[in-house]
Amino acid sequence: MKTEEIAVLSVSMFQAGSDYCWMGDLEHLLEKFPMLEFPNRRRFYVLMIIESAQGTAVIDGNTLRLDHPKIICINPGSIFSLEINRKAKGTMLCFTEDFFSIRYNNNALSNFTFLEREYGSYVRLTEEKAREWEQLSAFMKGEYTGQQKGADSVLRSFLNIMLCKLDREFSHVVPLMKKNTYEEKIKQFRSLLDEHFVAHKTPAFYASRLNITTNYLNKLCGKYHGVSTGELIRKRITIEAQRLLHYTVLPIADIAKQLEFESVSYFITFFKRSVGTTPENFRKNH
Repeated sequence: MKTEEIAVLSVSMFQAGSDYCWMGDLEHLLEKFPMLEFPNRRRFYVLMIIESAQGTAVIDGNTLRLDHPKIICINPGSIFSLEINRKAKGTMLCFTEDFFSIRYNNNALSNFTFLEREYGSYVRLTEEKAREWEQLSAFMKGEYTGQQKGADSVLRSFLNIMLCKLDREFSHVVPLMKKNTYEEKIKQFRSLLDEHFVAHKTPAFYASRLNITTNYLNKLCGKYHGVSTGELIRKRITIEAQRLLHYTVLPIADIAKQLEFESVSYFITFFKRSVGTTPENFRKNH
């Protein structure tokens, strides 16, 4: 279902007055929060710990089946919709970066490599791992509903344990590489790009914010991504344009304006050069 605008959700949608963290059961989830069934963006991270379910989760057009035990991580800003049966078993955990960073400083979420994937992440669980996660979720849920003294601190500790365990699970699929200062610069660049790609479309802006030269940033992008800084900027703009074309009925002129292109014709030329087809044809075919 397409709309004029993609809904942007905050944690407070689940519980008034709670802006940082929410935890609840998957059972009857869409009856309680029907807006999750339609494409939406969120200002928070989502962990879906699935014990048993039927349905699908769609993250930026990538469909994941909800069948066997698995954990799905959905990043802020991606476009997400959910179809899940009423009797699904499992837990949904929602949290903002601020909630985690209150205790863990220096942007510690960047230490978890599975959170960096563009379209979200998921990992299948063995029966033994599923029982382990079920127990961990139950402990955390008990702390969340009990709301005793120091509950937020305990919840952050549980969350840190979950994220560390998830990083281990993903390291079996994609071996982790030792971090270095160059990789940190690239992470900072990607973070800046997500924040400023609409208003700032030139490599010079990002190089200046990182206190490095444009040439050096270009070398880092080539080393770690195989393309130039400009290509990564264009790719990020293109992804956003594709999201708006796929999930909304906004006129192409409005999308061009929203992405701050000088003119509609320039946007169409840019999009066709990046994707190989016009925005109108892309929308028809998707």
